[in-house]
Amino acid sequence: MFIRQLKYLVTLADVGHFSRAAEACHVSQPALSNAIRNLEKELDLSLVRRGRNYEGLTTEGERVVGWAQQMLSSYDAMRQETVDAHKNLSGTLRIGAIPTTMPVVPLLTQSCQESYDQIKVTVLSLPSDEIARRLDTCDIDIGLTFMDDKSMDGFQVYPLFVERYVLAVRDNSVLQGRKSLTWAEAAELPLCLLTANMQSRRIVDAAFRRAGVSPRIRMESDSIFALYSQLRCSDFCAVVPHSVLSLIELRQEITVVPITPALSRDIGLVVRRQDPYSPVITAALEMALKTPLQARFDSLISGMY
Repeated sequence: MFIRQLKYLVTLADVGHFSRAAEACHVSQPALSNAIRNLEKELDLSLVRRGRNYEGLTTEGERVVGWAQQMLSSYDAMRQETVDAHKNLSGTLRIGAIPTTMPVVPLLTQSCQESYDQIKVTVLSLPSDEIARRLDTCDIDIGLTFMDDKSMDGFQVYPLFVERYVLAVRDNSVLQGRKSLTWAEAAELPLCLLTANMQSRRIVDAAFRRAGVSPRIRMESDSIFALYSQLRCSDFCAVVPHSVLSLIELRQEITVVPITPALSRDIGLVVRRQDPYSPVITAALEMALKTPLQARFDSLISGMY
């Protein structure tokens, strides 16, 4: 009963409405309300602010929800651990990935899902600080993000590959036969870039500033897929991490050249520090870390210029 009470409380905090929380938990609203009242009695704390409707959590309630999320995550891991040597491994793997790494996620999860067809994967596109927050609150299991981001301090990190920024164009005549460009030369081209609020864009902006130039920006998007679509359908050029080339490896009309001086960042997986990991997380990590991403991405860039 205690576990069920915690689930009800966490769901209520998430949806912010008694009837919707009851619906999400597949119980009646009185049953959910009574379970949470009983939890308050057991803990001798007021957890929920009540008026005619749900008015939010008390300060104590917010703290209890944080502990409840961690306890429920550990409980799910314990239940998964009872599965017979992973033979029938099942569950949901929740991944938060920075936007530029979204094309990479299927490469990391493919082997795990082929081996365990009862594992469901949920992928969210998130900024790095939100990945850290959701790992802390147990809302995601694994993050895919920059290794040198300060918000990742205190988590367990597993390096995967070093991404290198390149210039991608559809009309290679704009390159005038050059096999590489400086940042100053790239700034003169009509560019489509990620929006200024995104970390990858801030990295690129810093490179342009170091070169003492302002880029000629014609289009911006917070979606790497929209950027790729724009690249395919216009004469704009894009500055992207070379891992994104996995999206366009079959598109022969796209030309890619490196930009000098080289700009690179370390990308890896991030998880909460816990022992043991749940079987689903363990299986996903083991197979993801065996995937030769660096060689794959480097071969893509070497084959396109």
